Formats: sequence, structure tokens, C-alpha cells
Amino acid sequence: MAFNPGATKRQKEAARRDKQRRKDEKKEQRKREKVERGPLAPGEDPDIAGIVPGPQPPLED
Repeated sequence: MAFNPGATKRQKEAARRDKQRRKDEKKEQRKREKVERGPLAPGEDPDIAGIVPGPQPPLED
């Protein structure tokens, strides 16, 4: 088996850094979206905000 453990380690470290960078970008994006949404009405549950109760219209194909 001919492989270079140093190169493999560098590849893994680069992949780890890239994944962490993507996670940080997503976190910043969520933070910006939260600020843009603004505050909710008092007593409104953010999990169900905008959901209409009752039968839903059929999905069109």
C-alpha cells in the first residue's frame, strides 16, 4: 500500500474546515433571517404562525 499519511491528514483537515465554514455561513444566514422577520405578535407561537386551521386545499399536480 502506497499512501502518504500526511497528505491524507491534510485532506481530512481541509474537509473538516470546509464543513465548519459552511456551518458558520448557515448560522449567520439564519441569524440574518431572524432579524429580518422582526418580532411576532404578542402571544403568537412562532411554530404555528401563518398556519390556517381546517381542511387544506387539494394539491394540484
